[in-house]
Amino acid sequence: MNDNLIYIDPHVHMTSRTTDDYEAMAAAGVVAVIEPSFWLGQPRTQVGSFQDYFSSLVGWEPFRASQFGIKHYCTIGLNSKEANNEALAEEVMELLPLYLHKENVVAVGEIGYDDQTPAEDKYFRAQLELAKELDMTVQVHTPHRDKKAGTIKSMEVCIEHGLDPANVIIDHNNEETVQEVLDRGFIAAFTIYPKTKMGNERMVEVVRRFGSNNIIVDSSADWGVSDPLAVPKTASLMIKRGIAREDVIKTCYSNALQAFGKNGKMREEHWLKPQGINQTQLFNDNSVLRGQEPRVDDDKIA
Repeated sequence: MNDNLIYIDPHVHMTSRTTDDYEAMAAAGVVAVIEPSFWLGQPRTQVGSFQDYFSSLVGWEPFRASQFGIKHYCTIGLNSKEANNEALAEEVMELLPLYLHKENVVAVGEIGYDDQTPAEDKYFRAQLELAKELDMTVQVHTPHRDKKAGTIKSMEVCIEHGLDPANVIIDHNNEETVQEVLDRGFIAAFTIYPKTKMGNERMVEVVRRFGSNNIIVDSSADWGVSDPLAVPKTASLMIKRGIAREDVIKTCYSNALQAFGKNGKMREEHWLKPQGINQTQLFNDNSVLRGQEPRVDDDKIA
């Protein structure tokens, strides 16, 4: 399926996926993932649950990915749904700077609007200011309802706060929003779902119509019906439908690397010159194995 290509999935919620998914992604050519901060499906009720979650994104999850040869990065932020609990949101805002400096954190995100409430607007703006202060890339979640208006509002707020559009990834795009996003100089990311939102076929036509500049494909796979192999599957379909290989590489690999690699934490050498897999390693006395023979790449481990 990988057509001898390698891929980055720059929006996938691996916390809610199994180690089988890591194995399948690695076999399909995925070399790196970016995991945005997300909600749990039900709201968190105390700041400690955010702290533990952020800690897993910079600790356990990178270890778990490494056990299957995938480099794990993340984005840290207060998601739009939970911004509506203002008392809790204030505590989370105090927590964010402690994590944004961690070695695998490549952006502030995913932040933005859900129902486009005043509280969502307040904390979106506050996090944009934090990103500006720290000179960080921003990953924006656009609302699933009233998407076009919400997407335009998201971009206008970013510009109002003085962010460079080239340093802002606008995610969850569709055919109605992509032209405006590109025209304003932002990066347009597309989440590919098996049943809803963007599908593989639609994504092929987007690239055919709009080209590959500043366009990124991701899976946004989470605890719902979704597909962690969406990026390699879309790339394979693009090739079958006659999209130029160069455009496939840009939308499924190099554009993401360029967009999220600006702070130097995400680098090709991490997967082109890997240290090798060593499944005898433990994280806080935990292994990803359950009785299997550990894989050890002796030729690559110093």
